[in-house]
Amino acid sequence: MSSENGSGGGGAEGAPPEQLALIRESVRKANVPRAKPRTWRGAALAEELPVARVLVDKGVLHLDRYFDYAVPAELDADARPGVRVRVRFGAGRHRVRDGRREGGGLIDGFLVERRAESDYSGPLAALAQVVSPEPVLSEELLGLARAVADRYAGSLADVLQLAVPPRSARAEQRPSPEPLPPPPAPEHGSWGRYEHGGAFLDALASGGAPRAVWNALPGPLWSEELARAVAATLASGRGALVVVPDGRSAARVDAALTALLGTGRHALLTADAGPEKRYAQWLAVRRGSVRAVVGTRAAMFAPVQDLGLVAIWDDGDDSHSEPHAPQPHARDVLLLRAALDKCAFLLGSWSCTVEAAQLVESGWARPLAAGREQVRRTAPLVRTVGDDDLARDEAARAARLPTLAWQAAREGLRHGPVLVQVPRRGYAPRMACARCRAPARCRHCSGPLQGQDAGVLRCGWCGRDEGAWHCPECGGFRLRAQVVGARRTAEELGRAFPAVPVRTSGREHVLDTVPDAPALVVSTPGAEPVAEGGYAAALLLDGWAMLVRPDLRAGEDALRRWIAAGVLVRPQSEGGTVVVVAEPTLRPVQALVRWDPVGHAVRELAERAELGFPPVSRMAAVSGPPAAVAEFLAAVDLPPDAEVLGPVPLPPSPPGGARRPGAPPPGEHWDRALVRVPPGSGSALATALKTAQAARMARGSGEAVRVRIDPPDIG
Repeated sequence: MSSENGSGGGGAEGAPPEQLALIRESVRKANVPRAKPRTWRGAALAEELPVARVLVDKGVLHLDRYFDYAVPAELDADARPGVRVRVRFGAGRHRVRDGRREGGGLIDGFLVERRAESDYSGPLAALAQVVSPEPVLSEELLGLARAVADRYAGSLADVLQLAVPPRSARAEQRPSPEPLPPPPAPEHGSWGRYEHGGAFLDALASGGAPRAVWNALPGPLWSEELARAVAATLASGRGALVVVPDGRSAARVDAALTALLGTGRHALLTADAGPEKRYAQWLAVRRGSVRAVVGTRAAMFAPVQDLGLVAIWDDGDDSHSEPHAPQPHARDVLLLRAALDKCAFLLGSWSCTVEAAQLVESGWARPLAAGREQVRRTAPLVRTVGDDDLARDEAARAARLPTLAWQAAREGLRHGPVLVQVPRRGYAPRMACARCRAPARCRHCSGPLQGQDAGVLRCGWCGRDEGAWHCPECGGFRLRAQVVGARRTAEELGRAFPAVPVRTSGREHVLDTVPDAPALVVSTPGAEPVAEGGYAAALLLDGWAMLVRPDLRAGEDALRRWIAAGVLVRPQSEGGTVVVVAEPTLRPVQALVRWDPVGHAVRELAERAELGFPPVSRMAAVSGPPAAVAEFLAAVDLPPDAEVLGPVPLPPSPPGGARRPGAPPPGEHWDRALVRVPPGSGSALATALKTAQAARMARGSGEAVRVRIDPPDIG
């Protein structure tokens, strides 16, 4: 019943006429739409610059361009370059009303530019909505994203999905703090241990743009040294960006910067912060409130204003390679930023990748390293156990702990914790022939055979038991563990040292630190915790398993992982010892004994140059179903100096297990072809592959083909 009929009762029906009028007015305001329909039918357009050039968030190559939209007058003030917008996309020419295109679905996008007129002669659709007046896409960030998309044969929309985090309205509503004045230039500190280390800091503090490849000394001072490089850049009034491989490394650099500069001068961008906090930090950087950024892979696109330094730590870590399209590597993105912004560049690591060696060999960057005497004072003693040693030590070989390693562990436990690095996690070991080391395969599905607790062999793919195995290569009947997991190793060491606590660190549970007390710490590569005061010794087991991987980078990766464990050990002068179970004549093992990762990388670079392998050449991988790969290669217009290797079948992916990047889905058989070009033709190769892929998508051709520039794993 209407209140105007005078009915009594409580609530609104018995309210005075003045209150009823206010209630009706409130209801009318609540029902009025906040904006006109998103077609803006009949609405006036902006008087100045009525055309908006928009990048739509489609992420497909054949739509990798800008689209023009009309700007309604009511959106004129908020529709500025760099803001997020929503537009209607997909309407045909026939859906035109009052001179404007209508229809299509609403999708997100970025307003790139305002123009007086459009290059398109037909009717334009109107901007549907300005999602937020906050400009998040600067001209510098757009230029960087375009350069990354062109280098990796990807779409600009895909790169911007990596570069601009998702919006949080509450974070946008909060103001960012006022920027702090530049700090004073820091002291050289531990940079004095390096030749030209002090000169590098002085150049940063004076506004210079030095470029260096830094081979860091063993020990925990690397984070403090990175913090001093950032502080020197801030002292010149410029910004700095540091990209590290994981959250643990980011936390260490964050703590070092806080101790050196205090709070409020830098932002920490990691996934652990949560979307709202991370977006608030990103906005503080975008608005100029914070001039320094430390973060993991996604921080490579951080919009630091007046960028003066880009730095990356441990560029050989797999975490720096983005798994999402177009799969850029943080090192290459920072190299692009250094070139576009003409800023300083610092690549630091305990080890040295072939790409880092190439930067020095080409003269683009200068080496930043310590003298050999300084290296000997800080590095531990490295001892090796090869096949000949194991052959003379049958009992230790059966127990999987050579006598030398057992003695080093026993001696180290008297003075502190001992680190034990194993190549894989888990318990069940995969088996191989004891004579020729050929992997033991299932007779039914060719899956890997694994040893179980009761001594039964079982296939890791189909689950069948194998009771009468023999080696098809040499006819042997004896088996040995190919790689034993971390939990199994911890169990064996617990029996060998019953009075010593055993701790594990791996994928399921990663320890950050361990106390300076006798203990055995079993860890997989990359998960080694830091010991307070350093480890007394380290055992690097099953080194051969890391070296025999069918990968061009097997030796480089093995050396990097060994050195990452060795730097956690006390110096030789304090009794620190590293025992590596691997053939001592191999080049990576020799480089570890000499503690010379740079020499190993230079030698690898020379061999790759002779053979035409990356990074001397540029390479792309084309993978997919065999017919689709053949069709793609026949259609692409490759540069004249391009060389096609393959295609060859890819190994099938095991069912139910983790799939390597670029591997086919379980149950599918794929081929892969490698396309190689000499230096100087990388841009032409990326353009040709992108054009062919865009044409294929526009036609809607059959099965998908994956294209990846500079694949990290080429076999």
